[in-house]
Amino acid sequence: QVQLVESGGGLVQAGGSLRLSCAPSGRTFSSYTMGTMGWFRQSPGKEREFVAAIRWNSGITYYSDSVKGRFTISRDNAKNTVYLQMNSLKPEDTAVYYCAVSGGLRGVWPPRNYDYWGQGTQVTVSS
Repeated sequence: QVQLVESGGGLVQAGGSLRLSCAPSGRTFSSYTMGTMGWFRQSPGKEREFVAAIRWNSGITYYSDSVKGRFTISRDNAKNTVYLQMNSLKPEDTAVYYCAVSGGLRGVWPPRNYDYWGQGTQVTVSS
């Protein structure tokens, strides 16, 4: 079992910034080959939404139109950690943010393409 631990959520005013982190761990992690790590978000009453993803080896990144130009996904291979730098935050960015990992180069959408998920971290942007 691979466990994903997210951190960095919180309350911020509109226009502010936050950086989320996600690191995998667990007994089977050492034998798990990471292909893609992604960030999703979900707000009450809405479906889970794709935010960004990164291919672990190549570093190729993908973004939803709603965050392109404001959010940046990156990874630190040595730390096995993925980050989501969120700038120019808007109230509509308020959601629980989840990181997820897949072991191959499947499409970044839909969520079922991912093998493991974190517990989520709340991001609240006040107007």
